[in-house]
Amino acid sequence: MTVHDRVEINPKIMLGKAVIRGTRIPIELIVRKLAEGADEKMLLQAYPRLTTADLQAALRYAADSLAHEEVLTAAG
Repeated sequence: MTVHDRVEINPKIMLGKAVIRGTRIPIELIVRKLAEGADEKMLLQAYPRLTTADLQAALRYAADSLAHEEVLTAAG
């Protein structure tokens, strides 16, 4: 299963934000909670519809998004 199997972008769900497929749980929320110190167990308890694979897909999606961001350099 790939990240695209687990992540959905649909303008009718959460205004088009990337979410875990079949939920209204945004990828941004998962990454933010992890950054604030939540661990996998805490997230799975707080959001029972999520799986470990969903959390991994969220992180892969975030990493892929950053890998494709445009890098600006200062004019020399």
